[in-house]
Amino acid sequence: MKERTSRQAWRVGLVAALLPMALGSTAQDAMHWRGAVNRTQALPQPLPETTALDVRRFETIAEALVADGRIPGLAMAIVQDGRILSARGYGVTDVRNPQPVDAHTVFRLASLSKTFAGTVTGMLVNDGVLRWDSHLTDYVPSFRMSMPDAAQQMTVADILSHRTGLTRNAFDRDIEANADYHSLTMKMAGAPMSCAPGQCYAYQNVAFSLIGDIVFATTGQFFSEAVSHRIFKPLGMHDASYGLEGIQASARWARPHVRSGKGWVSLTPKPTYYRVAPAAGVNASISDMAQWLLAHTGYRTDVLPAPLLATLHAPLVDTPSEIRGSSWRRARLQSASYALGWRALNYSGHNVVFHGGAVQGYRGAMALLPERNLGVVLLWNSESALPGGLLPTILDDALGLTDGQWLDEDIGLPAETLYAKGHVPAAGADASTSQASPP
Repeated sequence: MKERTSRQAWRVGLVAALLPMALGSTAQDAMHWRGAVNRTQALPQPLPETTALDVRRFETIAEALVADGRIPGLAMAIVQDGRILSARGYGVTDVRNPQPVDAHTVFRLASLSKTFAGTVTGMLVNDGVLRWDSHLTDYVPSFRMSMPDAAQQMTVADILSHRTGLTRNAFDRDIEANADYHSLTMKMAGAPMSCAPGQCYAYQNVAFSLIGDIVFATTGQFFSEAVSHRIFKPLGMHDASYGLEGIQASARWARPHVRSGKGWVSLTPKPTYYRVAPAAGVNASISDMAQWLLAHTGYRTDVLPAPLLATLHAPLVDTPSEIRGSSWRRARLQSASYALGWRALNYSGHNVVFHGGAVQGYRGAMALLPERNLGVVLLWNSESALPGGLLPTILDDALGLTDGQWLDEDIGLPAETLYAKGHVPAAGADASTSQASPP
């Protein structure tokens, strides 16, 4: 245990040492980017001695979530210390034509796709062909915004951290109404703005996808081709793809489901948010996502070097609204920020890197716990919020936190299974439950 603690201390020190170099690798310092979070990060709280995860317990919970049709299907991956502890499917791909979800069943990732956009851009910065402070109009000179000189001010880092200055979810309703992406980028010339680029946070899908135009201008490859070439193939993400055609061409894929008066109904996926590929275009299996977790926990340095990871995961802009909502957020999150395609959370004094996603009958949540070399991802093919509490349950277990219950007792498991290991509520206690959902 002393050796493990020593390794953890060394690793934290290494990241602290590498971060300034990572951010300055192209003569840039993140703390000098416009709107960057300029604060000293709190040191992680001491970890408990017991570190072994009860993976079988989490698999039992996943099995209970799909039992009796509570949700149609689910896939979960857990990696730690460079090893895949679990990567399995549960339930069915389609209630009308039930086939078991397995490790290679493909799901739509929705906004988990943003982590790929940030990462491929970072690889180009690492190559020296792009900078975090490069301006959008250097690559898309025709782009305009309503505020004078705003278009010329917007940087690569602003786009990937949702600091474009536009109002929250600008043009999402147009995307849902089948508008095409390029016509919406032209409409941004007259769109209202809350601030100048780099000065405030507002979550985006259309504006975030401007990064695809920059990648194309820089590489000559379509955005999806660049991600496939730089990420999917090197990491062995053999089931991963982009777009509606990509998921429909998969050997086995999970259909989206919504509730009706008679239960779950499967649908044909809509093409809408696939039109903003950097924001929401990726399809992947849980086997693929296990490889993605391994890479982002630092065990594929041949593809993603440590300095790049430190840069991608570093907080840039405060997002205080993220500490509200589900009960685990209210209880656990002390602060929340956005990084470069990832969220950075203070989870009861511990740094957690996170992203969630939801689109038309698909949901997902993904988290990295650097202190534990731990990565977790959940994907499910329904609009249900029920599985959302499993992710904080796993984080609690890894951190030895025992004062919360984030899963609904209606899934039919005893309290000692739902709570973090080592804690069972007293009889009559008011458990804090929630059908937590990702953003």
